[in-house]
Amino acid sequence: MGKDIEVGAEHSGGKDYQDPPPAPLIDAEELGKWSFYRAIIAEFVATLLFLYVTVLTVIGYKSQSAADQCGGVGILGIAWAFGGMIFVLVYCTAGISGGHINPAVTFGLFLARKVSLVRAVLYMVAQCLGAVCGCGLVKAFQKAYYVRYGGGANELADGYSTGTGVAAEIIGTFVLVYTVFAATDPKRNARDSHVPVLAPLPIGFAVFMVHLATIPITGTGINPARSFGAAVIYGKDKAWDDQVLDILGRALRWSSHRCNLPSVRSSGRSRFWIFQEFLLKIIFWGV
Repeated sequence: MGKDIEVGAEHSGGKDYQDPPPAPLIDAEELGKWSFYRAIIAEFVATLLFLYVTVLTVIGYKSQSAADQCGGVGILGIAWAFGGMIFVLVYCTAGISGGHINPAVTFGLFLARKVSLVRAVLYMVAQCLGAVCGCGLVKAFQKAYYVRYGGGANELADGYSTGTGVAAEIIGTFVLVYTVFAATDPKRNARDSHVPVLAPLPIGFAVFMVHLATIPITGTGINPARSFGAAVIYGKDKAWDDQVLDILGRALRWSSHRCNLPSVRSSGRSRFWIFQEFLLKIIFWGV
């Protein structure tokens, strides 16, 4: 009942939490700081490790299940690999780079004035390069299996329409982005300080649940770097062509939600975000 009341307002005359100041559009001073380059390296390494482990898991499952339908880790194991790696890597890099590991997250934070343009661009470049290198390592170690089992590239499964794939990706992306906002909301630390929240844990579980639901449909492409890296190394025609669109759709939700997490208005906003990305994907995909 008291969650909507700012606890210290009557004493301090302000909010009981501190929103970080908006980042400058162009911050040239960052280019002279070692911490800036260390953050870029962290994003590169984290995305490389993420793709290396997860794509190996996908290929290993396909190779084992080809010989034995009951063999391999199954979809549950693949989902755990994605969610577990996100939990581990966000935990490890949050204090260095913020633990984005996703171009959509970075671009959304840029529109929300959480990071500068320079940092956002270099983060996204580092993430995509890390994804390419991670998939390159997988191909170098297991080239025969890599080519035979699709290189871990995303594709629409047989029996599903493009519209179904679009809807699955929209809902999955919303679950992930909404969880990220909830886990990192500055009001949570102030109002729910009695309930300690380790932000990487709910984020990792969100990734796990989304993969569990959408792997059978699309292979799950809620991370453009993951889809991009696998598509570049594998080549051919298995990659979806909505990488830029995914970034744009998620960024719109990031920027719309950057101010607060109101319990009453959130449902209306979520419907607006879903409708927004649905229209964008219809335009670009030609559904």
